[in-house]
Amino acid sequence: MSNQFISLFNAGTHRNILLPDFGAGSVAVQANQHLIIHGNEGMILDPGGHKVYSRVLAATSQQLQGAKLKYLFFSHQDPDIVAAANGWLMTTDAEGYISSLWTRFVPHFGIDHLVIDRLKPIPDEGMVLMLGGAKLIILPAHFLHSPGNFHVYDPTSRILYSGDLGASIGADYDEVTDFDAHLKHMEGFHRRYMSANVAMRRWAAAARKLDIEMIAPQHGALFRGRAMVERFIAWAEALPCGVDLFTDPIVIPE
Repeated sequence: MSNQFISLFNAGTHRNILLPDFGAGSVAVQANQHLIIHGNEGMILDPGGHKVYSRVLAATSQQLQGAKLKYLFFSHQDPDIVAAANGWLMTTDAEGYISSLWTRFVPHFGIDHLVIDRLKPIPDEGMVLMLGGAKLIILPAHFLHSPGNFHVYDPTSRILYSGDLGASIGADYDEVTDFDAHLKHMEGFHRRYMSANVAMRRWAAAARKLDIEMIAPQHGALFRGRAMVERFIAWAEALPCGVDLFTDPIVIPE
């Protein structure tokens, strides 16, 4: 992973940019930030915590090239996603969107009363946001792994931003080229952090209704091309995880 931006899609008026790892060298988990820019408006997805805030903000401003940051998208409530929310809300005019389950929890990260009205709830069924005239679908992905969890599907670039689903730990590359070899970076995380196979199956059924060219998770490498996308969907659909594996009794520590 590098600290440079990676262009995932560029059609002139519509750009999708990956900021791979501004936390490099830290003991914190690796995290990607993503930008979607259409015309004169932009959205940053899962912008991160305090350690990376100033650098991600500077990189975002550079990539916007004079466009306005309209939206902050928070896929769920984890600190690697929302910890710097107050900084983003205080230094931009953007609205932040997060599951309605978490709007009363995020203020514990120190959201100033002056900007709290710009933290907006996403209803359980998801929603559509318009970015400079382009449609973005906020897709329910509940229990993968958070009980209030969403992905973003961009029909223009055909990229599905999948948050923690598809995350990999320890991969030193930006794109998966060998799915089987990649499993060692992904399988343990998914078995522990994803709640149950029933949630995976329901997500897979929804994902197959979309025209997806790329799946871009918040951690680790992305999946490019329809064959690789389907390989990941099929793997997730069949994976026992979470409570499926919770079969042993709880032992009281002595």
